[in-house]
Amino acid sequence: MNKSQSFWTFNNVNVEEKMSTVDTELISKWNELKVLIESLEHDIQKNVGGNKSAGVRARKGLRLLKTNASEIVKMSLESDKAS
Repeated sequence: MNKSQSFWTFNNVNVEEKMSTVDTELISKWNELKVLIESLEHDIQKNVGGNKSAGVRARKGLRLLKTNASEIVKMSLESDKAS
């Protein structure tokens, strides 16, 4: 497979071509979730070191993480029902 071909192929079908709008939104939301987790790591480490403000930010971020994760679950179920 050369670099111009899509990395994600299944049964010689480009996955990106088969993705619906819901699937695209799901992937986008998943990428947002990964970025959020990366940003939380810094605040959690600072909180462990005794920074109380970082603890507040970390808890707020964790609540947001929980909300976003539940949205991903809903979108995934919606995508499965549409298939």
